[in-house]
Amino acid sequence: MNDRSHKHERKPSICFVAPNNYAVLSGRTDLGHIGGTEIQQPMIGRELACRGSAVSFVTLDHGQPDGIVHDALRVHKMCRRDDGLPGLRFVHPRWTSLCSAMARADADVYYQMNNGAETGQVALWCHRNKRIFIFAVSSDSNCKAAMPGLRTRRERLLYRWGLRHADAVIAQTETQHRMLADELGVSSVLIRSCSVDPYDGHDDLPTRNNRELRRILWVGRFAEVKRLEMLLDVAGVMSDVSFDVVGERGDGSAYGENLLARAESLDNVTLHGRVPHAEIGRFYEQASLLACTSHYEGYPNTFMEAWARGIPTVATVDPDGVVHRHGLGMTVSDVSEFVNAVNEMLAPDGARWHRAARLARGFYLENHTVKATVDAYSGLLSELLGLPVGRRNRMSLGESASCGLAPQNTNCSRSFVPGSATRK
Repeated sequence: MNDRSHKHERKPSICFVAPNNYAVLSGRTDLGHIGGTEIQQPMIGRELACRGSAVSFVTLDHGQPDGIVHDALRVHKMCRRDDGLPGLRFVHPRWTSLCSAMARADADVYYQMNNGAETGQVALWCHRNKRIFIFAVSSDSNCKAAMPGLRTRRERLLYRWGLRHADAVIAQTETQHRMLADELGVSSVLIRSCSVDPYDGHDDLPTRNNRELRRILWVGRFAEVKRLEMLLDVAGVMSDVSFDVVGERGDGSAYGENLLARAESLDNVTLHGRVPHAEIGRFYEQASLLACTSHYEGYPNTFMEAWARGIPTVATVDPDGVVHRHGLGMTVSDVSEFVNAVNEMLAPDGARWHRAARLARGFYLENHTVKATVDAYSGLLSELLGLPVGRRNRMSLGESASCGLAPQNTNCSRSFVPGSATRK
């Protein structure tokens, strides 16, 4: 084991435990679904690496060499997804290979995002090896006492144990911060998510008038929670608007197949299938509006990617009410409201669209740049690493931090105050 008595003299090393992340890290397009969780972590990791930290990832084995480096991020591999015997593979090789990969990473801090049994497994390894464990919420569903999406009692028990033994829990929104406290009795630090700036910090947007294109972009999976059928209902009554649908076409379920058939029957809907994240920018660049029809979300990466380019949103979800409060588009609840919102946003005079486009770009620059987010993470890491091991473990509810939406940069963590719980 490395001597860690002088950690204050160097940047902390951090390991992202992210089994499904190799597709983004490697740029491979054959490795399954890529969601917001998979996109966020490499962005944060690369910026931390640029600032001098040793950054590693733990991912599933897809045939890559162990310890391979992609853009300064070292990857340690677990087992393959289908390795082991049914009924036994949960322990070996999945859990055992996870622990082995974490040990090889030998980091000061371990970071895991999205709820599940893995949260408890990572927390337990960190607890036994006296390492810092940070858990980050990826969706509002991670904050609910009912734990939707966790199918077994084992998953729910391990998730709750891991959540309660994390040294810090990160929420994306004030809503998640409150839900964690109210439903799960867990305190959290609020750090906003981020997206890469396509225009390198320039205040002015490129000269263009996307409103006149009358193109609506929808990005996501053919999953029931994403509710693509609502967009198709809108497309069915707005023949003068073009709809671009980017994302995986489902897993062959009846639900997905029905959506596919229906979308292909509409002349103004174009299905682009799965697009590598590095290439998705061109769809935003030609869009008038970004549509979101989900039942619930966390803080969608698609919103930040659109706002960074001055593209307003029309959405059924509004994290912390920012779309409504800051004029970044319009929120809707049904097809009729959606149609009315599109007509208003794309009205001939262009006033509503141009104002929303300007406000969206400004809001992104104030709240969602990679630099601002990693500044917050750096502050949190400094706080955690500066404390004795016995004082790191969990914040009390009365002392938890919530940055809120400040008039300027909201990605702060300076009010983080650890509680007095003791790690055994």
